[in-house]
Amino acid sequence: MLMSKFIISLVAIFFVTSCSQNLKQGNLITVKGKIPVEEMGVSLIHEHILVDFIGADSTGYHRWEKRDVIERALPFLMEAKHKGVNTLFECTPAYLGRDPILLRELSEKTGINIVTNTGYYGAVDNKYMPNHAFGATPEDIAKVWIGEFNNGIEASGVFPGFIKISVEWKGALSPLHAKIVKAAAITHKATGLTIVSHTGADDPAFAQLEILKNEGVSPEAFVWTHAQDGTIEGYVKAAKQGAWISLDNVNKNNLNKPGGIDWYVALLAKLKKEKVLHKVLISHDAGWYEPGQENGGNYRGYTDIFEHLIPALKENGFSQEDVDLLLIKNPQMAYAVNIREINE
Repeated sequence: MLMSKFIISLVAIFFVTSCSQNLKQGNLITVKGKIPVEEMGVSLIHEHILVDFIGADSTGYHRWEKRDVIERALPFLMEAKHKGVNTLFECTPAYLGRDPILLRELSEKTGINIVTNTGYYGAVDNKYMPNHAFGATPEDIAKVWIGEFNNGIEASGVFPGFIKISVEWKGALSPLHAKIVKAAAITHKATGLTIVSHTGADDPAFAQLEILKNEGVSPEAFVWTHAQDGTIEGYVKAAKQGAWISLDNVNKNNLNKPGGIDWYVALLAKLKKEKVLHKVLISHDAGWYEPGQENGGNYRGYTDIFEHLIPALKENGFSQEDVDLLLIKNPQMAYAVNIREINE
Protein backbone atom coordinates (compact mmCIF):
# COMPACT_ATOMS: atom_id res chain seq x y z
CA MET A 1 0.00 0.00 0.00
CA LEU A 2 2.83 2.38 0.94
CA MET A 3 4.63 1.51 -2.31
CA SER A 4 1.47 2.27 -4.31
CA LYS A 5 1.14 5.67 -2.65
CA PHE A 6 4.82 6.36 -3.34
CA ILE A 7 4.39 5.51 -7.03
CA ILE A 8 1.27 7.66 -7.29
CA SER A 9 3.15 10.57 -5.69
CA LEU A 10 6.02 10.16 -8.13
CA VAL A 11 3.60 10.15 -11.06
CA ALA A 12 1.90 13.30 -9.74
CA ILE A 13 5.24 15.07 -9.29
CA PHE A 14 6.31 14.05 -12.78
CA PHE A 15 3.03 15.30 -14.27
CA VAL A 16 3.18 18.69 -12.53
CA THR A 17 6.87 19.12 -13.35
CA SER A 18 6.24 18.12 -16.95
CA CYS A 19 3.41 20.65 -17.39
CA SER A 20 5.48 23.38 -15.76
CA GLN A 21 8.46 22.64 -17.98
CA ASN A 22 6.27 22.65 -21.09
CA LEU A 23 4.98 26.12 -20.22
CA LYS A 24 8.47 27.38 -19.38
CA GLN A 25 9.78 26.04 -22.65
CA GLY A 26 7.08 27.89 -24.58
CA ASN A 27 8.03 31.07 -26.39
CA LEU A 28 6.15 34.01 -27.80
CA ILE A 29 7.45 35.66 -30.97
CA THR A 30 7.32 39.44 -30.63
CA VAL A 31 8.35 42.09 -33.14
CA LYS A 32 11.70 42.27 -31.31
CA GLY A 33 12.26 38.52 -31.11
CA LYS A 34 11.36 35.55 -28.94
CA ILE A 35 10.57 35.80 -25.24
CA PRO A 36 9.57 33.05 -22.78
CA VAL A 37 5.80 33.12 -22.28
CA GLU A 38 6.20 33.69 -18.55
CA GLU A 39 7.58 37.14 -19.42
CA MET A 40 4.35 38.15 -21.19
CA GLY A 41 2.73 39.57 -18.06
CA VAL A 42 -0.62 41.32 -18.48
CA SER A 43 -1.59 40.82 -22.12
CA LEU A 44 -4.15 42.43 -24.41
CA ILE A 45 -4.75 39.80 -27.06
CA HIS A 46 -6.71 41.75 -29.67
CA GLU A 47 -5.86 45.38 -30.36
CA HIS A 48 -4.90 47.55 -33.34
CA ILE A 49 -2.46 50.39 -33.89
CA LEU A 50 -3.08 51.03 -37.59
CA VAL A 51 -5.81 49.77 -39.93
CA ASP A 52 -6.15 50.77 -43.60
CA PHE A 53 -9.60 50.02 -45.05
CA ILE A 54 -8.88 51.04 -48.64
CA GLY A 55 -8.55 47.46 -49.90
CA ALA A 56 -5.85 44.95 -50.81
CA ASP A 57 -5.40 46.37 -54.29
CA SER A 58 -4.56 49.89 -53.05
CA THR A 59 -3.01 49.67 -49.58
CA GLY A 60 0.70 49.91 -48.89
CA TYR A 61 3.32 51.74 -46.85
CA HIS A 62 2.84 54.80 -49.07
CA ARG A 63 -0.52 55.32 -47.42
CA TRP A 64 0.86 56.53 -44.07
CA GLU A 65 3.82 58.31 -42.52
CA LYS A 66 5.33 56.24 -39.73
CA ARG A 67 6.22 59.35 -37.71
CA ASP A 68 2.58 60.50 -37.75
CA VAL A 69 1.31 57.10 -36.63
CA ILE A 70 3.89 56.89 -33.84
CA GLU A 71 3.02 60.35 -32.58
CA ARG A 72 -0.69 59.47 -32.52
CA ALA A 73 -0.41 55.98 -31.02
CA LEU A 74 2.37 56.48 -28.48
CA PRO A 75 0.34 58.23 -25.74
CA PHE A 76 -2.33 55.51 -25.84
CA LEU A 77 0.27 52.75 -25.58
CA MET A 78 2.02 54.49 -22.70
CA GLU A 79 -1.32 54.87 -20.95
CA ALA A 80 -1.85 51.10 -21.29
CA LYS A 81 1.67 50.45 -20.00
CA HIS A 82 0.97 52.56 -16.92
CA LYS A 83 -2.07 50.34 -16.29
CA GLY A 84 0.25 47.32 -16.24
CA VAL A 85 0.04 46.09 -19.84
CA ASN A 86 3.23 44.28 -20.81
CA THR A 87 2.21 42.56 -24.07
CA LEU A 88 -0.09 43.67 -26.87
CA PHE A 89 -1.20 41.59 -29.85
CA GLU A 90 -1.64 43.82 -32.91
CA CYS A 91 -4.24 42.01 -34.99
CA THR A 92 -4.06 44.00 -38.24
CA PRO A 93 -3.23 41.47 -40.99
CA ALA A 94 -1.37 41.84 -44.27
CA TYR A 95 -3.21 43.94 -46.91
CA LEU A 96 -5.11 45.77 -44.17
CA GLY A 97 -2.34 47.95 -42.79
CA ARG A 98 0.19 45.60 -41.16
CA ASP A 99 3.49 47.46 -40.71
CA PRO A 100 6.15 45.42 -38.89
CA ILE A 101 8.76 48.20 -38.84
CA LEU A 102 6.27 50.62 -37.30
CA LEU A 103 5.33 48.06 -34.64
CA ARG A 104 8.97 47.37 -33.78
CA GLU A 105 9.64 51.10 -33.34
CA LEU A 106 6.65 51.43 -31.02
CA SER A 107 7.76 48.39 -29.04
CA GLU A 108 11.21 49.91 -28.61
CA LYS A 109 9.79 53.27 -27.53
CA THR A 110 7.27 51.85 -25.05
CA GLY A 111 8.91 48.71 -23.72
CA ILE A 112 5.68 46.82 -24.49
CA ASN A 113 6.00 43.44 -26.18
CA ILE A 114 4.09 43.86 -29.45
CA VAL A 115 3.14 40.82 -31.51
CA THR A 116 2.23 40.87 -35.21
CA ASN A 117 0.88 38.14 -37.46
CA THR A 118 0.81 36.28 -40.74
CA GLY A 119 -2.38 35.30 -42.57
CA TYR A 120 -5.18 36.73 -44.76
CA TYR A 121 -8.47 38.43 -43.92
CA GLY A 122 -11.44 37.04 -45.82
CA ALA A 123 -14.42 38.91 -44.36
CA VAL A 124 -16.04 41.99 -45.97
CA ASP A 125 -16.53 40.26 -49.34
CA ASN A 126 -12.82 39.42 -49.62
CA LYS A 127 -11.89 43.10 -50.05
CA TYR A 128 -8.64 42.55 -48.17
CA MET A 129 -7.57 39.31 -49.84
CA PRO A 130 -4.57 39.51 -52.22
CA ASN A 131 -5.21 38.50 -55.83
CA HIS A 132 -2.98 35.45 -55.76
CA ALA A 133 -5.06 33.84 -52.98
CA PHE A 134 -8.16 33.39 -55.14
CA GLY A 135 -6.56 30.87 -57.49
CA ALA A 136 -4.06 29.42 -55.02
CA THR A 137 -4.32 26.10 -53.24
CA PRO A 138 -4.26 25.91 -49.43
CA GLU A 139 -0.71 24.63 -49.74
CA ASP A 140 0.28 27.62 -51.89
CA ILE A 141 -1.12 30.05 -49.33
CA ALA A 142 0.43 28.20 -46.40
CA LYS A 143 3.80 28.38 -48.17
CA VAL A 144 3.62 32.20 -48.04
CA TRP A 145 2.75 32.23 -44.35
CA ILE A 146 5.34 29.62 -43.42
CA GLY A 147 7.87 31.65 -45.39
CA GLU A 148 7.16 34.67 -43.17
CA PHE A 149 7.59 32.50 -40.09
CA ASN A 150 10.93 31.16 -41.31
CA ASN A 151 12.37 34.23 -43.03
CA GLY A 152 10.55 37.22 -41.55
CA ILE A 153 7.99 39.60 -43.02
CA GLU A 154 9.37 41.04 -46.25
CA ALA A 155 12.86 42.43 -45.45
CA SER A 156 11.91 43.79 -42.04
CA GLY A 157 13.62 41.22 -39.84
CA VAL A 158 10.31 41.00 -37.93
CA PHE A 159 8.65 37.60 -37.53
CA PRO A 160 4.95 36.81 -36.97
CA GLY A 161 3.79 35.53 -33.60
CA PHE A 162 0.39 34.15 -34.63
CA ILE A 163 -1.81 33.45 -37.67
CA LYS A 164 -4.63 35.95 -38.26
CA ILE A 165 -7.41 34.92 -40.62
CA SER A 166 -10.99 36.02 -41.12
CA VAL A 167 -14.19 34.47 -42.40
CA GLU A 168 -17.68 35.85 -42.90
CA TRP A 169 -19.58 36.06 -39.64
CA LYS A 170 -22.68 34.00 -40.42
CA GLY A 171 -23.70 30.90 -42.31
CA ALA A 172 -21.59 28.34 -44.12
CA LEU A 173 -17.99 29.02 -45.06
CA SER A 174 -17.35 29.94 -48.68
CA PRO A 175 -14.88 27.72 -50.58
CA LEU A 176 -12.32 30.54 -50.38
CA HIS A 177 -12.71 30.90 -46.64
CA ALA A 178 -12.58 27.15 -46.12
CA LYS A 179 -9.35 27.24 -48.10
CA ILE A 180 -7.70 29.83 -45.87
CA VAL A 181 -8.74 27.86 -42.77
CA LYS A 182 -7.07 24.78 -44.26
CA ALA A 183 -4.00 26.91 -45.08
CA ALA A 184 -3.95 28.02 -41.43
CA ALA A 185 -4.05 24.37 -40.32
CA ILE A 186 -1.11 23.52 -42.58
CA THR A 187 0.78 26.55 -41.30
CA HIS A 188 0.08 25.67 -37.67
CA LYS A 189 1.42 22.15 -38.12
CA ALA A 190 4.61 23.57 -39.64
CA THR A 191 5.14 26.42 -37.18
CA GLY A 192 3.16 26.00 -33.96
CA LEU A 193 1.59 29.46 -34.38
CA THR A 194 -1.86 29.88 -32.88
CA ILE A 195 -4.74 30.41 -35.34
CA VAL A 196 -6.68 33.58 -34.50
CA SER A 197 -9.81 33.79 -36.64
CA HIS A 198 -12.14 36.78 -36.94
CA THR A 199 -15.30 34.70 -36.74
CA GLY A 200 -18.31 36.10 -34.90
CA ALA A 201 -21.25 33.69 -34.66
CA ASP A 202 -21.42 30.01 -33.69
CA ASP A 203 -21.86 28.43 -37.14
CA PRO A 204 -18.61 29.66 -38.72
CA ALA A 205 -16.73 28.88 -35.51
CA PHE A 206 -17.75 25.23 -35.55
CA ALA A 207 -17.29 24.97 -39.32
CA GLN A 208 -13.68 26.07 -38.84
CA LEU A 209 -13.14 23.68 -35.94
CA GLU A 210 -14.36 20.85 -38.15
CA ILE A 211 -11.83 21.72 -40.87
CA LEU A 212 -9.03 21.94 -38.32
CA LYS A 213 -9.94 18.56 -36.83
CA ASN A 214 -10.02 17.01 -40.31
CA GLU A 215 -6.49 18.39 -40.80
CA GLY A 216 -5.38 16.90 -37.49
CA VAL A 217 -5.15 20.22 -35.64
CA SER A 218 -6.45 20.38 -32.07
CA PRO A 219 -9.07 23.00 -31.13
CA GLU A 220 -6.47 24.13 -28.57
CA ALA A 221 -4.73 25.91 -31.48
CA PHE A 222 -7.84 27.96 -32.38
CA VAL A 223 -9.00 31.33 -31.05
CA TRP A 224 -12.65 32.11 -31.79
CA THR A 225 -12.23 35.85 -32.30
CA HIS A 226 -15.12 38.29 -31.76
CA ALA A 227 -16.97 35.49 -30.00
CA GLN A 228 -19.21 38.11 -28.37
CA ASP A 229 -21.41 37.60 -31.43
CA GLY A 230 -21.93 33.94 -30.51
CA THR A 231 -24.04 32.22 -27.85
CA ILE A 232 -23.31 30.99 -24.34
CA GLU A 233 -24.12 27.44 -25.49
CA GLY A 234 -21.60 27.81 -28.32
CA TYR A 235 -18.91 29.16 -26.00
CA VAL A 236 -19.25 26.28 -23.57
CA LYS A 237 -19.29 23.67 -26.32
CA ALA A 238 -16.22 25.12 -28.06
CA ALA A 239 -14.34 25.64 -24.80
CA LYS A 240 -14.96 22.05 -23.72
CA GLN A 241 -13.45 20.94 -27.02
CA GLY A 242 -10.39 23.02 -26.16
CA ALA A 243 -10.90 26.17 -28.28
CA TRP A 244 -10.20 29.64 -26.92
CA ILE A 245 -13.13 32.05 -26.61
CA SER A 246 -12.03 35.62 -27.38
CA LEU A 247 -14.46 38.23 -26.04
CA ASP A 248 -12.53 41.16 -27.39
CA ASN A 249 -14.61 44.31 -27.58
CA VAL A 250 -14.64 45.72 -24.05
CA ASN A 251 -15.97 49.26 -24.40
CA LYS A 252 -17.40 51.33 -21.58
CA ASN A 253 -19.52 53.24 -24.11
CA ASN A 254 -21.46 50.14 -25.23
CA LEU A 255 -24.18 50.56 -22.64
CA ASN A 256 -26.69 47.71 -22.27
CA LYS A 257 -25.36 45.81 -25.28
CA PRO A 258 -22.54 43.38 -26.21
CA GLY A 259 -19.19 44.94 -25.33
CA GLY A 260 -20.57 46.98 -22.43
CA ILE A 261 -19.23 46.53 -18.91
CA ASP A 262 -22.45 45.09 -17.42
CA TRP A 263 -22.77 42.71 -20.37
CA TYR A 264 -19.22 41.46 -19.84
CA VAL A 265 -19.69 40.99 -16.10
CA ALA A 266 -22.86 38.94 -16.63
CA LEU A 267 -21.34 36.82 -19.40
CA LEU A 268 -18.06 36.16 -17.60
CA ALA A 269 -20.03 35.18 -14.49
CA LYS A 270 -21.95 32.60 -16.55
CA LEU A 271 -18.73 31.24 -18.06
CA LYS A 272 -17.17 31.00 -14.62
CA LYS A 273 -20.23 29.10 -13.39
CA GLU A 274 -19.87 26.75 -16.38
CA LYS A 275 -16.21 26.21 -15.35
CA VAL A 276 -14.73 27.38 -18.65
CA LEU A 277 -13.15 30.67 -17.54
CA HIS A 278 -9.75 29.02 -18.15
CA LYS A 279 -10.52 29.11 -21.91
CA VAL A 280 -11.59 32.77 -22.12
CA LEU A 281 -9.59 35.72 -23.46
CA ILE A 282 -10.54 39.40 -23.22
CA SER A 283 -9.42 42.58 -24.98
CA HIS A 284 -10.70 45.88 -26.40
CA ASP A 285 -10.30 45.62 -30.21
CA ALA A 286 -9.32 49.26 -29.79
CA GLY A 287 -7.09 51.82 -31.50
CA TRP A 288 -6.45 52.82 -34.28
CA TYR A 289 -4.77 55.16 -36.73
CA GLU A 290 -6.72 55.19 -40.01
CA PRO A 291 -4.91 56.54 -43.11
CA GLY A 292 -6.86 59.21 -44.95
CA GLN A 293 -8.59 60.47 -41.81
CA GLU A 294 -7.60 63.73 -40.15
CA ASN A 295 -4.95 62.95 -37.52
CA GLY A 296 -5.67 59.26 -38.10
CA GLY A 297 -9.30 59.46 -37.03
CA ASN A 298 -10.87 58.67 -33.66
CA TYR A 299 -8.30 56.64 -31.74
CA ARG A 300 -9.82 54.64 -28.84
CA GLY A 301 -7.55 53.76 -25.93
CA TYR A 302 -6.69 50.43 -24.32
CA THR A 303 -7.68 51.03 -20.68
CA ASP A 304 -11.42 50.26 -20.25
CA ILE A 305 -10.60 46.77 -18.93
CA PHE A 306 -8.50 48.23 -16.13
CA GLU A 307 -10.55 51.32 -15.32
CA HIS A 308 -14.03 49.83 -15.63
CA LEU A 309 -14.27 46.06 -16.20
CA ILE A 310 -11.91 44.80 -13.49
CA PRO A 311 -13.48 46.95 -10.73
CA ALA A 312 -16.93 45.78 -11.84
CA LEU A 313 -15.83 42.14 -11.84
CA LYS A 314 -14.42 42.44 -8.32
CA GLU A 315 -17.65 44.05 -7.12
CA ASN A 316 -19.43 40.93 -8.44
CA GLY A 317 -17.39 38.25 -6.75
CA PHE A 318 -14.42 37.80 -9.09
CA SER A 319 -11.05 37.40 -7.42
CA GLN A 320 -7.64 38.71 -8.43
CA GLU A 321 -6.86 35.10 -9.36
CA ASP A 322 -9.76 35.18 -11.86
CA VAL A 323 -8.46 38.43 -13.34
CA ASP A 324 -4.94 37.02 -13.63
CA LEU A 325 -6.36 33.96 -15.35
CA LEU A 326 -8.01 36.12 -18.02
CA LEU A 327 -5.16 38.55 -18.58
CA ILE A 328 -1.98 36.59 -17.78
CA LYS A 329 -2.33 32.82 -17.61
CA ASN A 330 -4.79 32.21 -20.46
CA PRO A 331 -2.82 34.33 -22.97
CA GLN A 332 0.35 32.40 -22.07
CA MET A 333 -1.36 29.08 -22.73
CA ALA A 334 -3.18 30.24 -25.86
CA TYR A 335 -0.29 31.94 -27.68
CA ALA A 336 2.82 29.95 -26.76
CA VAL A 337 4.35 28.68 -30.00
CA ASN A 338 3.53 25.01 -29.82
CA ILE A 339 2.24 22.51 -32.40
CA ARG A 340 -1.08 21.20 -31.11
CA GLU A 341 -2.22 18.19 -33.10
CA ILE A 342 -5.02 15.77 -32.34
CA ASN A 343 -3.72 12.65 -30.66
CA GLU A 344 -5.46 9.67 -32.19
